[in-house]
Amino acid sequence: MTTKTVIFSLFATAALAAQTNASPITVLGRPVQSVPDANPVVVSDNIVAPNFALDLRQQGLDLLENQTGPIVRYGLLADGVTLTEPDENTYLILDHNPGGPTVGYDYGRHFLFQGHENSGDLAYITRVNLDVSSPDHRITLLTLPGTDGLTHFTRIDGSTWDPFSQTLLFTQENGNLGGVIEVSDDFDSSTGGGAGLRTLYGSLGQGGYEGIHPDDQGNVFIVEDVGGALFGFAKNPNSFVYRFVPTNKADLTQGKLQALQVSINGQPVVFVPTGDTLSQNQLDLHTPGTSYPVKWVTVHDTATNGTAPFDANALAKAASATPFKRPENGQFQPGSGFRTFFFDITGDTDANAGNDPALAARGAWGGIFRVDLDQTRQTGTISIVVLGDADHSSFDNVTFTSRTTLLAAEDRGDTLHDELNKLDSIWAYNVSNPATAARFVALGQDRMAIAEDNEPTGLHNSDGDTTIGGLIGTRPPNPLKSRLFFSQQHGENNLYEVETPRLNEATGE
Repeated sequence: MTTKTVIFSLFATAALAAQTNASPITVLGRPVQSVPDANPVVVSDNIVAPNFALDLRQQGLDLLENQTGPIVRYGLLADGVTLTEPDENTYLILDHNPGGPTVGYDYGRHFLFQGHENSGDLAYITRVNLDVSSPDHRITLLTLPGTDGLTHFTRIDGSTWDPFSQTLLFTQENGNLGGVIEVSDDFDSSTGGGAGLRTLYGSLGQGGYEGIHPDDQGNVFIVEDVGGALFGFAKNPNSFVYRFVPTNKADLTQGKLQALQVSINGQPVVFVPTGDTLSQNQLDLHTPGTSYPVKWVTVHDTATNGTAPFDANALAKAASATPFKRPENGQFQPGSGFRTFFFDITGDTDANAGNDPALAARGAWGGIFRVDLDQTRQTGTISIVVLGDADHSSFDNVTFTSRTTLLAAEDRGDTLHDELNKLDSIWAYNVSNPATAARFVALGQDRMAIAEDNEPTGLHNSDGDTTIGGLIGTRPPNPLKSRLFFSQQHGENNLYEVETPRLNEATGE
């Protein structure tokens, strides 16, 4: 793709409807003025907050540089029907040319990596070469299908850069067949794909993993999204928040997988197979203003349990870890020393559950939790900072754009879209005053979103720093260097970069 399409906000700068006070909510250094309403469920344009624009970076129909078998386009398989659903993005600035299919070609230094969430053993990883304008070299495939025509990856979702192992990590949200994929940022000309490609099923386990984030000690936090059984209209809490503690920070094949355990009234909150949707524990856990102790419990240790693949979800339940209602993603609060971690839950994505006050009080609309670890990082506290409602619901991807501004993308799904006649939004929260929120993007509906409504995903704010000192969460994002991306899944599969008049480096204005 050689041209850019910029979609400017339709609203005047006076639109402040969802901001309840003057607390700062900023994106790329600029204040956010709320888009008043979500889009109804009709074909419509995306609407972004005033003074911001959406720059169309890639389209699903864009061809890959190294097309192989059924994998030929950025967002569509060769059959012309199967959408590949590019998902979470990771932006990196490398200090070298990582190479690619064309020997001797300079692919630049600025890259955006993403996994694709399609199923059928045909999910794959791509690299958008942001410095390259030629469509012949713009998008590089990093996971080629084998001789059987399959990649043997399914529903690749989360992605991150680990500066300790110097590798990219991708998660597969595929139940107990999912897990983590590891690959170098370099291209291996001998294999025609990413160098060092391998899975980490024997150390990080297998689960419906989504969000994945390393901390400054080399530990890797993983958020699992596996929907629980339905009890009435409510889903049973069934998914866990994990932490992998490697034996050697540079090698993720050995170490301990732990899961978060919450205690209420001195007893751990555990999985209840007969249904826990209306329990007192769930009410307590989802009550704003409360706080409860947490600790990490070990579910698997390669030193004693070996390195055969294992079911992380089953072991977390056996270890009395605490399940949540579809947690999807998380982020460390910038400048917190990696001791404050926010993660969200999607909830039930059904107005029949949300309209029941007892279920709404127990997270039916979703929510955002805050975990504060003590100096040992082994124990701490948890509190819910946002309890969802019909307007703020079904949270999925999250990213910080300042020390206190957290963006949260919704994933309501078709059922909730139709029930409320509201498409998804991307919300901006001030986590120091969570009652303060602004709708940053009201997602539209493109003309290819026929089988499934569009969803905002791949929400990612980063300056691309690949060093340990530049790890996301170390310090507040620099608005002069940060770039903000998101994808619009389930239709045209477009990739957008958020643009705004840049701050002057000398004056900060």
